[in-house]
Amino acid sequence: MVSGRFKSLLVAGFSVFLLFISGAIRAQEKRTEKPSVEKPAFDANEVIFGHVLDAYEFHFFAYKTKDGKEHSVGIPLPVILYSPQRGWDVFMSSRFEHGEAAYKGYKSLGNKIIAVTENGVPDPQVRVYDISLTRNVVQMILALALLVFIMIKIAGKYKTGIGMTSAPTGFQNAVEPVIAFIRDEVAIPNLGDKYQKYLPYLLTVFFFILINNIFGLVPGLANVTGNIAFTAVLGVISFIVINVSGNKHYWGHIFNPPVPAGINVLMVLVEIISIFTKPFALIIRLFANMLAGHIIIICLVSLIFIFGGIGRGIGWGFSPVSIAFSVFIFLIEILIIFIQAYIFTNLTAVFIGAAIENPPGHSGGGHDDAVIL
Repeated sequence: MVSGRFKSLLVAGFSVFLLFISGAIRAQEKRTEKPSVEKPAFDANEVIFGHVLDAYEFHFFAYKTKDGKEHSVGIPLPVILYSPQRGWDVFMSSRFEHGEAAYKGYKSLGNKIIAVTENGVPDPQVRVYDISLTRNVVQMILALALLVFIMIKIAGKYKTGIGMTSAPTGFQNAVEPVIAFIRDEVAIPNLGDKYQKYLPYLLTVFFFILINNIFGLVPGLANVTGNIAFTAVLGVISFIVINVSGNKHYWGHIFNPPVPAGINVLMVLVEIISIFTKPFALIIRLFANMLAGHIIIICLVSLIFIFGGIGRGIGWGFSPVSIAFSVFIFLIEILIIFIQAYIFTNLTAVFIGAAIENPPGHSGGGHDDAVIL
């Protein structure tokens, strides 16, 4: 909670600061006789949104040669398009030359591919279905492959008796305490006797979010967990698991809450809304926290170039301050990636536990004191 408030304070401070700087720059432009039409040396918006949004390549850095041409270093990804008018087209995103060129009647416009005519004008009569392997998709596939690989390797060791009849070895030493923690501190307290039924799902969610969080801290890779579509899919899956698991007591409490008849209709409406607010809370919490951290770090680094645009000496003078704060926020992010994976998993277990609990005095799986956060 403290780190979240600290993030919010930093975002607000940087917003006011950038607003002040932009106003000063506009004032300077008004004093000039001939406004410049050249592209600014550094575009903070392009850098920030280029990092947090999806893209058709993994972009690492760019450099300029002696002739003044800018070259980007990255990994292009496959573009897969289908159009009822043109059929299927598959090619690499490098064909677009970073949005400067059209290829096979298509052009990259920001984070969207549109159909164009021979003159390069958008063609609204051509419908395009984009199923390309963007960097978010590729990174999720890599994270899933890594998760499966790690778990298969560890399971193979347990089958041979390593970790059962002898001490665990290698990476098994790092993963086993985490599995035990999720089982003992998340699954059992919230799910009671039925924890084994839901433990595989909880472990999968935790490790999948954690691996993608870790990937997001690597420069050049995608911030997948800071994408609302990613967290929305996880929230929908949890929504299905929670409500499919609900017992008669759970649904009876929703459609026939134990309240006076006068407010029964109102409470039924409130309870129905609560069915959707639970996964919504999971979606927004993970998305907002992972997105905010990345934006703050990029803003801090961008301040070096913003001040450098005002004066080279000012840029160099502010560099130590910006780097120090960036490292500080980055260290906080390392802690947050574990906390957010834990919170999403724990809240999912809490909501499932509330759906499968039995009323006091009845025996069965689930606990009797689930608390919905």
